[in-house]
Amino acid sequence: MSHFASDQHFMREALALARLGLASTDPNPRVGCVIVRDERIVGTGYHRRAGEPHAEVYALREAGEQAAGATAYVTLEPCSHYGRTPPCADALIAAGIARVVVAMADPCDKVAGAGLRRMREHGIEVVEGVLGEAAEALSQGFFHRMRTGRPWVRLKLAQSLDGRSAMASGESQWITGQAARANAQLWRARSSAIVTGIGTVLSDDCRLTVRPEQLPESIPFDNERDQPVRVVLDSRLRMPASAALLRQPGRTVLLTGRDDATGQQWLQTVTNQHPSLRHKLVVHSLPVDSSGRLDLKAVHRWLAGQDFNEILVEAGATLAGAFLHAELIDELLVYTAPVLLGSEARPSVILPLQRMAEKVRLEIQQRQILGNDELVRAWLVKYTRNDAVGMTACQLAPDVSTTAKG
Repeated sequence: MSHFASDQHFMREALALARLGLASTDPNPRVGCVIVRDERIVGTGYHRRAGEPHAEVYALREAGEQAAGATAYVTLEPCSHYGRTPPCADALIAAGIARVVVAMADPCDKVAGAGLRRMREHGIEVVEGVLGEAAEALSQGFFHRMRTGRPWVRLKLAQSLDGRSAMASGESQWITGQAARANAQLWRARSSAIVTGIGTVLSDDCRLTVRPEQLPESIPFDNERDQPVRVVLDSRLRMPASAALLRQPGRTVLLTGRDDATGQQWLQTVTNQHPSLRHKLVVHSLPVDSSGRLDLKAVHRWLAGQDFNEILVEAGATLAGAFLHAELIDELLVYTAPVLLGSEARPSVILPLQRMAEKVRLEIQQRQILGNDELVRAWLVKYTRNDAVGMTACQLAPDVSTTAKG
């Protein structure tokens, strides 16, 4: 097997390992490592959770003395600084690794090529850029946050073929089939937070949780530790203490337009009545716009300050349209069922544009058939009112293999 083919083969193995951390590594990226000697894997590892050992450490432990003279395949540049764990570049050097193949360099300022330089200085052959697009797609939000200071925000829509999300009465279960709904669980699992509006909570009494039983067995998921943070935009603090999502594993954050004193008084009243919510419910005050609704750009800034990598917006048509109009969405996940709900049904997005120049431009990244439904993934091309088009700040590469897809 040629060096090129061998490097690609073993990097795919490392990517498959990295995917095991899809739901658990926040705020860190998903990283996998395999150590190969004489074309045979002698050590494997992946990063499981922030604060725990990195992928290289697990792989070196498994390889033991066989690491000397071997090649390490890592989906991200080994770190070179002391954080909650020691530098992985130093561990590879100490183990006597002869060659390191990385999918891509780490854009984090604390690393940014320093790990690669350190290994080269100690005589290790370093190869960069093997299946880098797949590695970047697997940790899309992390790389976007490192480069721009902002999380990667996805908007999920489920609609009929005629673009409707619910009947006029509000009835919406179910437009799409089981395969599409199971696929949506993967996008929830890889998200740092799920954002919705209080209107959705009041009308649907939604849970907004990952259902582990609907995830592939290949994705480890701890139901207590790995649930995304539920973020509810509730400008007037209308959240009922009986809401189902407050009873689910994980944390709920209410973003409100009420002042801090009012918010904390409300929180104290609710938690006094329901002590089980004391460590699961947070209220945070943000500015409102002229209509009394939360300022979505302030919401976006707050999300960016939480070290969230990937955000999934699951909201009603009004809030979904508001996020789009404010240009705060990076990617659309549109599940379309081959049904017609008719002109009286509710639209999937309320986006009152007036001129063709205001149209929202999309770049299709992927089409996927899920049972009888279709998922279209599209990135937004940022636009302005004068139709001056500019791409998103970080043009991330699409997935190049099914092993690297969420």
